[in-house]
Amino acid sequence: MKKFWSIFMAMLLATGLLAACGQDDKEPQIQGEPETQEEVVAAFPVTIADALGKEITLEKAPEKIVSLTPSNTEILFGLNLENEVVGVSDNDDYPSEVAEKERIGGMEFNVEKIISLQPDIVFAHESSMYTLGPALEQFESAGVTVFVVKNAATFEETYTSMEQIGKLTGKVEEAEKMVESIKGKLAELQAKVEGQEEKSAFVVVGTTPDIYAVGQNTFMNAMLKTINVQNVVEADEWPMYSAEDFVASNPSTIIVTYEDDVAAILNNPAFAEMDAVKNGAVYTVDGSMTSRQGPRIADGVESIAKAIYPELFN
Repeated sequence: MKKFWSIFMAMLLATGLLAACGQDDKEPQIQGEPETQEEVVAAFPVTIADALGKEITLEKAPEKIVSLTPSNTEILFGLNLENEVVGVSDNDDYPSEVAEKERIGGMEFNVEKIISLQPDIVFAHESSMYTLGPALEQFESAGVTVFVVKNAATFEETYTSMEQIGKLTGKVEEAEKMVESIKGKLAELQAKVEGQEEKSAFVVVGTTPDIYAVGQNTFMNAMLKTINVQNVVEADEWPMYSAEDFVASNPSTIIVTYEDDVAAILNNPAFAEMDAVKNGAVYTVDGSMTSRQGPRIADGVESIAKAIYPELFN
């Protein structure tokens, strides 16, 4: 049960939340430099519609910010807003400086504590509306501004979220540089794997008691496509696999997001005839880095590429 809960948390709160991405997400091109200085200068007041379609207006750059999801937090810290962030979720673990921030809850948020921090804006996430929804009225009554960040379905939507957060915090130029940096690194990775024979992968997010996989229409599936890797899991989202179906999928590489799952797969006699097991091609990647829709997207893709194409990264 504990392992299932960890898998559930990884799916819902890495956020990531490993959103759907069913199209070919090769996004290598770096955008050109802005034509005029005005394009990168923060302007207030600023009004942006959030993921719920609500227009949010800020009269000036916020001095106190609360983030309700790790991906939002990573974006905010990447925009050099670590001093403005006064509260983060219980699931935040990157960068290390988040350890010094006030915690405001995980699966359920402490609304009273958030209000007591007197934030100028709270960055929520569309994926957590099932728990946050009832609290929105409390925030509104308390005069707390909440911006709901879209649960990105593609890399491009993630870039848009970064740019929106940049505009709302007066970090327009920093947000543009963040996006350009990610695109540039992805372009380098794609160039590195270009011409390689297509590999196949099965991404496991849990083996106890059942096998849970990364399917189609997920954020990590988009990462696989970016580096020309076929996801052998044909079902959408997060299907549960039987041991027999897992063996039948027979990928060239097995990727896991929990270290102990490597041994669970390699030492299980039922999986002994799988090509990846026979070749020792079972690798661990950082689950949060490969799921969060934030500035470490390219690092997540690189970690997968290193596992699948080790000969290119000696």
